[in-house]
Amino acid sequence: VGIKYATPADARATVAKVKRINKPYARKIQILTVMEQRAKVQGKNKQASIAKKGKEAIRRKEGK
Repeated sequence: VGIKYATPADARATVAKVKRINKPYARKIQILTVMEQRAKVQGKNKQASIAKKGKEAIRRKEGK
């Protein structure tokens, strides 16, 4: 899965893509964690928070 987070719109599109792909729960969380960490290191706090919210949504949906 390609991870784009250059702009907040890219980050939202990536989160939407991760939510709809046919991968295990753990892999989805892993992808968004990578995106969140990379964005944080680059000082892109808005994109990092979008990734974090996406992870929380997936956790709620999976019931974990």
